[in-house]
Amino acid sequence: MNKAILFNFNVDKANNQIKVERSFNAPIELVWSAWTVSEILDQWWAPKPWVAETKSLDFREGGQWLYAMVSPVGERQWCKADYKEIKIQETLSWLDAFCDENGIENEMKPRSFWVNKFIEHEGSTIVNITMTHEKLEDLEMLIEMGFKEGFTAGLENLDHYLQNLT
Repeated sequence: MNKAILFNFNVDKANNQIKVERSFNAPIELVWSAWTVSEILDQWWAPKPWVAETKSLDFREGGQWLYAMVSPVGERQWCKADYKEIKIQETLSWLDAFCDENGIENEMKPRSFWVNKFIEHEGSTIVNITMTHEKLEDLEMLIEMGFKEGFTAGLENLDHYLQNLT
């Protein structure tokens, strides 16, 4: 079951989007849980040496995930995901934002609308992610903040988590 990992990361400036296609050598149930259960998200979402800490997760349409990315010296960068659409093991979408520990949005930083599609393929799972930004400046700010490197590292953390289960 050790198939080659599919990983495509594309920046589409014409449409203010980042598109990521990533495969995981695990069944869809495990991959879906990794994106939707706080105890699992906390194990992979942040790029090492940072860790993710969930303050609250209300996993339903209209619900919210409020979490901090915590540095090795205890610095906290708060973020939230406001869930929009959830179709179990198919589609998961949210509007994300940088915020404070109470979920109050930091309007100086960009928001992204995420649409994640989960596809089972021969015992593996492919996740197609489209992140849409209101304006090109928001997309460029996210890239300058190191999003590609950080998200890539997080996805590698998810690989390690899933390998330990299968």
